[in-house]
Amino acid sequence: MSHVLIVGAGAIGAFYGAILKRAGWRVSVVLRSEYQVVAEYGFTFTHSPLGDLSWRPDGVYRDGDVLTDAADYVVLTSKVLDDLDRGALLRPWLAPHSRIVLIQNGLDIERAVAEALPQHELISAIAFVGVSRTAPGELVHNSYGHLSLGCYPSGISDSVTALAQALEQGGIAAKAVDNVVRERWLKSVWNAPFNPLSVLGNGADTVQMLDAPGAESLVRALMAEVLAVASAEGHDFPPNLIDAQIAGTRKMPGYRNSMALDYLAGRPIELQAILGNIVDIAARHQLAVPHLQTVLTALRIRQWPAAQPV
Repeated sequence: MSHVLIVGAGAIGAFYGAILKRAGWRVSVVLRSEYQVVAEYGFTFTHSPLGDLSWRPDGVYRDGDVLTDAADYVVLTSKVLDDLDRGALLRPWLAPHSRIVLIQNGLDIERAVAEALPQHELISAIAFVGVSRTAPGELVHNSYGHLSLGCYPSGISDSVTALAQALEQGGIAAKAVDNVVRERWLKSVWNAPFNPLSVLGNGADTVQMLDAPGAESLVRALMAEVLAVASAEGHDFPPNLIDAQIAGTRKMPGYRNSMALDYLAGRPIELQAILGNIVDIAARHQLAVPHLQTVLTALRIRQWPAAQPV
């Protein structure tokens, strides 16, 4: 029975911890603000289409604690923010044999961790899930939950296979993939337009971002530029992908994505991870991406500190 330690167990970490706990694995968590609540009561899911996902961690830790039972997998589910040293966040919790698992948004987000902790196997995972925190230790799971995961930069190890099998046993779909970087590009085709535009639209949902005059054309232009950068990196996708993603989005009720929710709550947004890294890769290929660059610059202006009154 493997032991998993989830560092930064917010909504995403609590959800996948619940799934692995259902599969019979030992699951511990590292927390800050919700330490006392979770230590006493565990995590409570007030709704999920998968049934009751409420669970109690096998261990609850906070910064400065010493892990009493070495973890086979150390899972990081935090936001990917410019001022967050993820290597430093993980290092205290790693045993020599621990595998690192990143369940995080964005593109090219593995490199910094791989360079900081090269002695550990690094598993990258892309989540498709609708789950949110409603109160300390309380969560709502609305939809989905499936994961794509693989070794970074490529391959499927025994560790990946075992983790995918446990997730399946816990009740979700988990796909082990040989080229996880390609999977991140695929998700970026949707994320890179819809997440930033939601912030520029003051928390707009998907219906607003497709139905406003000229909006669908802009989304399509942004998707096309992401596909061009992906192709320059050696990842080509079917020509009907944009049509399929637009059609799939239109089938959903109005959806407010994670970047919109962070923006509306006054939290930092994952701008570099979701959009900035794509623009940087385009620049390395000397590839013009005017729509992506304009959206990125507009959001940087929005985030830039206001001038102090004289």
